[in-house]
Amino acid sequence: MDNQDKNHKRRVRYKGTHPKNYHEKYKELQPELYSETVEKVIKKGSTPAGMHRSICVNEILEFLQISPGQTGLDATLGYGGHTLEMLKCLDSKGKLYAIDVDPIELPKTQERLENLGYGPEILKIRQMNFSNIDKIVEESGPLDFVLADLGVSSMQIDNPERGFSFKTDGPLDLRLNPYRGKSATARLKHISLEELQGMLEENSDEPHAEVIAKAIISEFKKGRDISTTAHLQQVIKDALKFIPENKRKEEIKKSCQRCFQALRIDVNDEFEVLYDFLEKLPAALAKGGRVAILSFHSGEDRLVKKSFQHFFRQGIYSEIAPEPIRPSAEECLTNSRARSAKLRWAIKFK
Repeated sequence: MDNQDKNHKRRVRYKGTHPKNYHEKYKELQPELYSETVEKVIKKGSTPAGMHRSICVNEILEFLQISPGQTGLDATLGYGGHTLEMLKCLDSKGKLYAIDVDPIELPKTQERLENLGYGPEILKIRQMNFSNIDKIVEESGPLDFVLADLGVSSMQIDNPERGFSFKTDGPLDLRLNPYRGKSATARLKHISLEELQGMLEENSDEPHAEVIAKAIISEFKKGRDISTTAHLQQVIKDALKFIPENKRKEEIKKSCQRCFQALRIDVNDEFEVLYDFLEKLPAALAKGGRVAILSFHSGEDRLVKKSFQHFFRQGIYSEIAPEPIRPSAEECLTNSRARSAKLRWAIKFK
């Protein structure tokens, strides 16, 4: 009995009132058991650990005009917030397909939605990239509505084991599917200076791309693999020490955000994948079908805008959003991650 007591490990508890460690936030990570804690976190304008708060839900539903009996696709399942609201609109009549590349979060979302009563008779979930929308249509037939939320989910960003953020140290991975392709560390290890500088400029408009690229390449040449998020952040900090002290902290933070974004886009081939999706989209939509796409940085938004305009000029889309729809001031106040969102839409000719 004494040995059992000695070997027993108690669950890690909050240290004080504001735990910073991801795994210590056990209440936020179990919203079904600690709804009051989750509600408090949301009221403060934050996103609870392990959760994701969907953006522009009302604006998306207003445009898509989903009605019972239709067939649709959520091309980016994520936490399932948009999916759930679209399922409510179908009222158990019709079909909703939902896809995602993330093998870690997808099963959790599927279980969550099944527990709410949405099984395979109305919700069909597949682990795949949305660039393969044509494969879905082979099964579903023409789609009446499509939604693609191009943002990285909060539960991916907040989990240090995924390496999407420098807020907490973790492996420099950045893959949406950590079981396929090269990690960010492996990508950086074999990249040339010119290619890295171009990546930072093209994927995130990084103004200090040349200086940062030289610092990263120098680190690897010294035999120091940049294998953690904290290590990459430190390299960027050291590279930008020339910035005046009164501007340095904020400028370094922005550069870190841009560099992590640029790396993530590269590692996951996000622009190439989005281009393929947009090219296949018109053929996937039914006549009069509607598509809404939520983007979070200028590179994505440019691709969506140009594609919609191209197919509009060809007479394939009858209407496109004249300007992007932005989240309301109220939503941005209660969810800081909504601030950079832009929603564009298109309607296929009948």
